Amino acid sequence: MTTILDRRITPFRPDLAARHLAGQVEAPRFVDPQAMRVIVPSAPLRREPRLDAPLDTEALAGELVEVYEQEEGWAWVQLAGDGYVGYLPDDALRADQPAPTHRVTALRTFVYPGPSIKLAPLAMLSLNAGVVVAAMNGDFAVLGDGGHIFAKHLTPQDRHEPDFVAVAERFLGVPYLWGGKTSLGLDCSGLTQLALAAAGVASPRDSDMLEAALGRAVAFDEDLSGLQRGDLVFWKGHVGILTDPDTLLHANGYTMTVHREPLKEARDRIRDKSFGAITSIKRLG
Repeated sequence: MTTILDRRITPFRPDLAARHLAGQVEAPRFVDPQAMRVIVPSAPLRREPRLDAPLDTEALAGELVEVYEQEEGWAWVQLAGDGYVGYLPDDALRADQPAPTHRVTALRTFVYPGPSIKLAPLAMLSLNAGVVVAAMNGDFAVLGDGGHIFAKHLTPQDRHEPDFVAVAERFLGVPYLWGGKTSLGLDCSGLTQLALAAAGVASPRDSDMLEAALGRAVAFDEDLSGLQRGDLVFWKGHVGILTDPDTLLHANGYTMTVHREPLKEARDRIRDKSFGAITSIKRLG
C-alpha cells in the first residue's frame, strides 16, 4: 500500500527532503535541519519563496523552526509547533536563541525601548508571541534583548488560560485574513488554534486537521440541540467555536471579521452558499 504524505506537514520537495524521510520519499538530497527561532513579531509562511505566494500561516515571535535550506532570502522550514512546512523570510530567523520564558496574553502589546509608555514603541506583539524575560523594572518586564513590555500583558510559558472560548472572544471584530494568525488578521483555523494554544492545547493548523485530531464527535440533528459552549463546528474547509449552545464565533469571509452569530443562521447560509453541510461537531476534554 502506498502511503500518501501530506505536503503541508511533511518536509519534502522533488529536490530536497528531511533526512528522517529517507526510504519514504525520493529526493536527490536529504538533510538534517538547523534549529532557529523567529525574531520578528510575526513572519509569513508562504507556499513558495515569493512575496506574492499564498500565505499558508504565520509564525510568531519566539517560535522554534526547523530550517532545511536557506537561499536567496528565504528559508525552507518546518514549524516545530504544528509541523507546517513552507518558506519564511530568512531575516526573520536566528540560530542560538534561548527559548521564551513568557508569552503574550493581551490581544496585542507594545515593546518599548525603556520603562515608559511615552516612549516610541519598537514593535507590537500579538497574543501567544513568546519572549525572554530577563528582569523586572517597575511595571515592566525587561526582555533579554533590552525591550520593555507591560508586565501584566505577559504570563510564564507554563501557565495557561482556563477557557479557550474566552480567549477566542477577545478577537471579535478582528479582520479576516487567509493564513493569518495574529490580532491584525486571522482565519477560522488560525483563531481556533491560537485560542486552544493559550489554554495549553496543542493542535494542528488547518480545519481538516483540527477536525481529524481534536475531541470526540457529538451527535446532532436538524435542531442542533444538545450542544454546549466550547464545541467545535466543522464544515469542509471551515471551523467555528460555540460560545453558547446557540451561538457561533468564527473568522469568516462573509463578514470578513471574527463574528458572532446565531448557529442556525450560520449553518443555513454556509450550507447554501459556501462550504455545504456541517460535517461534524467535536467536543474537547
